[in-house]
Amino acid sequence: MPTSPSNAFPSELYGGRLTIDLDAIAANWTSLHGRLSSGTECAAAIKGDAYGTGQDKVGPALAAAGCKTFFTAVPTEGIELRQLLPDAIIYVLDGLFPGTADHFRQHDLRPVLASAEELKEWSAYCRDIGVPLPAAIHVDTGIQRLGLTAADITALLSDSDLMASFAPTLLMSHLACGSTPEHEMNQRQLRLFSEVTAPFAHIPRSLANSAGILMGPEYHFDLVRPGISLYGGKAIDTQPNAMRPVAKVEARIMLVRDVPEGDTVGYGAHQTAHRPLRNAVVAAGYADGMLRRASSTDDRPGGFGYIGGYRAPILGRISMDMITLDVTDVPEQLLKRGAFVEMLGPAVAASELAAYAETIDYEYLTSLGRRFERIYAPLA
Repeated sequence: MPTSPSNAFPSELYGGRLTIDLDAIAANWTSLHGRLSSGTECAAAIKGDAYGTGQDKVGPALAAAGCKTFFTAVPTEGIELRQLLPDAIIYVLDGLFPGTADHFRQHDLRPVLASAEELKEWSAYCRDIGVPLPAAIHVDTGIQRLGLTAADITALLSDSDLMASFAPTLLMSHLACGSTPEHEMNQRQLRLFSEVTAPFAHIPRSLANSAGILMGPEYHFDLVRPGISLYGGKAIDTQPNAMRPVAKVEARIMLVRDVPEGDTVGYGAHQTAHRPLRNAVVAAGYADGMLRRASSTDDRPGGFGYIGGYRAPILGRISMDMITLDVTDVPEQLLKRGAFVEMLGPAVAASELAAYAETIDYEYLTSLGRRFERIYAPLA
């Protein structure tokens, strides 16, 4: 796919650049789709601006790859996606906010109904307009967030008028511990979901996210909803990541300086130079999604960047607009002012950085800021 800048200013004015590989995202979807039986549909979770990679570009790329069903989080995301994909099936995971049913109809969105109140409101709206509109039903199998309980589902079965008033097109639940397949919660949720939804054999079912796909066919049912794997993230903690990386963040070197032994670096003076150092100050910080929790102190190592194949550890606190890197062992010719340092990408996996920040790669990707130059192109 050709380079596709999406920016308001010339490249030289940006402190960093974010390159997103749409071909890799499409290839990851195709790879996951290939794991499924012929009767299982592969949808795509595109919430959170496609996990920070840009819904406006990613949605059409996935549709071109063959994806027909998409999951957004909130109605506004669904409305924006509908403008791009007039023929797609679009579900809204956060469901039906009070008084919004007409917007769902106007934009052909399907709410994921997660409570008796939502079901009653959607049912009443459908009766008022005389059209049984489609919607998904969320079943809580143990995560204790959104979803109808087993008792709620039993009550549904006995209310023929309610069930006839709208068109349930999907029964879904969500895994609480998919990233750790050995956790007994996965089998417990699988059993409960199978039991509770068995009386609704005519309605398609969905349980698996990215991790659920990798855990095997028993979790796949009729439709799977990959998210993090599409965007190159690691879905299962203990397994190698077979997905292609899709994003690379590079930040410009602003300054290289010598740090005498015994001096400290950054806010709070938490990092001491235990030998003479060279540091490089780069133009990215927590305002750009470089999480402050990946900072380094004398007691705890932080994240790192890569410069021409050389690992450059973070020195001191990550600040709003700047990160300081230890480039003592990096050849001088790679440290020119304005040169780029890879802070996330093929050499610096989001899952590895997330470990330093005591978080998950989902947070890293969705936190990437708007100050980067955005380039849609294959990763070099």
